[in-house]
Amino acid sequence: MTLIPEDLRYTAEHEWVLRVAPTRVRVGITDFAQSQLGDVVFVQLPAVDTAVSAGEAIAEVESTKSVSEIYAPLQAKVVAVNEELDAEPERLNTDAYGEGWLFELELVDAAALDTALSGLLDAAGYQGVTEG
Repeated sequence: MTLIPEDLRYTAEHEWVLRVAPTRVRVGITDFAQSQLGDVVFVQLPAVDTAVSAGEAIAEVESTKSVSEIYAPLQAKVVAVNEELDAEPERLNTDAYGEGWLFELELVDAAALDTALSGLLDAAGYQGVTEG
């Protein structure tokens, strides 16, 4: 059984989103996604200060099996990236919901973030995606 934490929001493309501040979220790939990828060997992250649109491919995760694009779950600005993944990309496999986070996005205000998050899947909705 794949772990699907209840306190996160999800996309159908297997990204998780965690609100870490009133206008900021942290984004990573789900445990299901990393298990499908296999051993992660390289992560290409977006540049800080990049403005991104929801659904836009902004990062890549390369595994021994394939290369997968990571999509922006929200329209926002990249304000941080997990530079530890340069040296330890396998963190995506060992701690997908913790040390394996990818990047943080910031929106202009909390209300905009509330609206954006309400459009994402909850844990039950995401479980339906993984079982489909």
